[in-house]
Amino acid sequence: MTTSMDFVRADPRGPFAGAVTSMVGYRQSGVTQRLHRGLPSPYLTLVVALDTPVVVGEREGDEAPVAAYDMLGPLSTRPAYIAQPDTQEGVQLAVHPFAARWLFGAPASRLPGLALDLGDVLGPSAPALRRRVGDVDDWSTRFGMVRDFLAVRARTASGAAASRPRPEVVEGWRWIVAHGGNGRIDDLAAHVALSPRRLRAVFVEELGFGPKVLGRLVRFDRAVAMVRDQVAQPGEETLSDVAARAGYADHAHLVHEFQAMAGTSPTGWLAEERRNIQAGGHGAATG
Repeated sequence: MTTSMDFVRADPRGPFAGAVTSMVGYRQSGVTQRLHRGLPSPYLTLVVALDTPVVVGEREGDEAPVAAYDMLGPLSTRPAYIAQPDTQEGVQLAVHPFAARWLFGAPASRLPGLALDLGDVLGPSAPALRRRVGDVDDWSTRFGMVRDFLAVRARTASGAAASRPRPEVVEGWRWIVAHGGNGRIDDLAAHVALSPRRLRAVFVEELGFGPKVLGRLVRFDRAVAMVRDQVAQPGEETLSDVAARAGYADHAHLVHEFQAMAGTSPTGWLAEERRNIQAGGHGAATG
């Protein structure tokens, strides 16, 4: 069977431009790579699979994976090992963690693990969305249905789900992203006028991780994008150059972080994902 890969990106415009940082439709057949690593990211991942369930394990060969057509990937510092069937089709979103309140009904801190069945989080509205999206073939119409679903979730959020995160966490997140995940925690604490201990507490309460871990996720996400760009836009930049630009002490520290976060080296990840990258399957904040 000939391998075919089709990736279509939607502009998360309008009121969801900040809440959904990426929306991608995918259709693949003749897939030969049986395992895909879902890399840690500072964003949550939402997948609506239209043909076969998404199967996610904590390790390669996991005997008790999570399998669901509608899948939510919470914040994590570990890779998700995703089994890939011969053919697969669906829509994948990268969701800002602050949007978890109104989209999933709880702050990101209360969405644990590597993968959750979205039906367990949202109830029957999750499979209903999948059926509507699966009934049409046009990507523009499909993306419109997803946007409509988000709009309904936003309008119906109530109580704690509809409230905003603490302003110190919102500003702290903005500061971390602006510094590429490399700022000092003491400087961040001073910036938002909290003690380092209190700063960590409010971050954990909202996001499930302290600012140091969130900084690691932001820095790693940037490094992954830079490594990916070496394939998408070949040039003379080396992994040592990537390490320096992303804020790692040296090449060895970048490799160590890839091993910790991805379970493989940068070159190992590129070897696995080169075909997907060349087909446009990896974009900003897509995991």
